[in-house]
Amino acid sequence: MLFSSKFRPAWWLRNPHVQTLMAARMQRTPSPVTVKERIQTPDSDFLDLNWTPNHSHQTDGPVVVIFHGLTGSIDSHYAKSLIHYLAENDVCTVLMHFRGCSGEPNNTPGSYHSGHTTDIEFIANTIRGRYPNAPMAAIGYSLGGNALLKYLATQPDNPFCFAASISPPLVLAEGAKRMNQGFSKVYQRMLIKQMKEAVRAKHHRYPEFKLNELNFEDTSTFIEFDHNVTAPLHGYKSGADYYRRASTLDDLINIKTPTHILWSRDDPFFTEACIPANEQLADCVDFELSLYGGHVGFVSGLVPSGPCGYGHNWLSARIGALVVERLGG
Repeated sequence: MLFSSKFRPAWWLRNPHVQTLMAARMQRTPSPVTVKERIQTPDSDFLDLNWTPNHSHQTDGPVVVIFHGLTGSIDSHYAKSLIHYLAENDVCTVLMHFRGCSGEPNNTPGSYHSGHTTDIEFIANTIRGRYPNAPMAAIGYSLGGNALLKYLATQPDNPFCFAASISPPLVLAEGAKRMNQGFSKVYQRMLIKQMKEAVRAKHHRYPEFKLNELNFEDTSTFIEFDHNVTAPLHGYKSGADYYRRASTLDDLINIKTPTHILWSRDDPFFTEACIPANEQLADCVDFELSLYGGHVGFVSGLVPSGPCGYGHNWLSARIGALVVERLGG
């Protein structure tokens, strides 16, 4: 069901770019204390996890698995704030770093992308095997939110009893075009720079992969990078083929897991072509649509400062409350 959000931005934060940048740069959420774990994958690669310390005595209490966005990590503002909220409610959390995002290049030529579900499935099944009686939820942000939706749609018999996706790029081609317009080019330039650095680091460690032959250094837009790098490394015929097959708008009707999607009309990363109609949503999928919020922003508040920085982190409070309610934490 599609419905209007009750989110109201801080009066000085109605601009979508200010929402996006304020949440990412100016909210002082303390870094959570976590325990690192490295898990070997079936294809001889590895995934790095960060657990909250209470996982060591986890038995049948709730477990929340977090999937970050493009170039994200345990240090991403949205991850830190959600983990902090759930820790206060004694909910065990674990963040899965997508390949190459934990500060070390991964061991295979490919890494991750918006439709990459193999590692999500592997980690979900691994955690279910450890805690067979624990209620499990999954939270995905941006790219991670899209990959999570793809997983839920293609794997209806999954371990999660609730999922949430925040600001997912439901139509990838629309996002790629939007990021090449106006001020959004600033985000594109920053993200492309980080993505190039990751490929460069892997090429330095594993020259046998011949990643330089992908001409990644000459790319300056998502359309170019995804066509030259993402698509060939992950089995897609082209960038257009990747955008078509990894998008999730048409997959929402196939989801069987209770799922909450939070999305903003003013998201500077996407266009309104990503907004589904009610008939495109499965009965178990709620689509909360806000007029404001930017991209993974959603900062509210009455005064422009506070003990945790500028504004109130409405996003983590909203998603955290939904998780606690659904899992009984």
